[in-house]
Amino acid sequence: MKTAKKIILWTLVTFALIQLFPIDRVNKPIDSKVNFVQMKQAPEKVSTLLKNACYDCHSNETIYPKYAYVAPISWSVKSHVNDGRQRLNFSVWGTYNKELKENMLDRSIEALKHKTMPLPGYIVYHNEAQLTEAERTLLIQYFDEMLKSKTY
Repeated sequence: MKTAKKIILWTLVTFALIQLFPIDRVNKPIDSKVNFVQMKQAPEKVSTLLKNACYDCHSNETIYPKYAYVAPISWSVKSHVNDGRQRLNFSVWGTYNKELKENMLDRSIEALKHKTMPLPGYIVYHNEAQLTEAERTLLIQYFDEMLKSKTY
């Protein structure tokens, strides 16, 4: 019994100590000249879908939920956001070259078709990110039209 109490005590002490190392949750400023939604003058429905389902991980407009303030969960959230921004950051869309934009649009279409985005774990806590088939189709068509018309 004494060993179990020590394990619990040290677990609590460790949990309390890791709270002293918060993650950086400061978003970089948004430049509307290079932000996808403003730059492309995206239709309101497309803009809303992107902001609800994509922008938390794929832009500099991340809204961190309450659970992202508790380590070690916060570390995982920040890692997902960093990874998402590295793969595609809508806030800096205008800074990407033509080939990169084409590639990102292609990958976005594939992710929407195969339902790999938004991540299932994200949808659990963000119901607004749950895309219907019609919403997925709308985004696919929007991105596909950009590719065909080369207006990216």
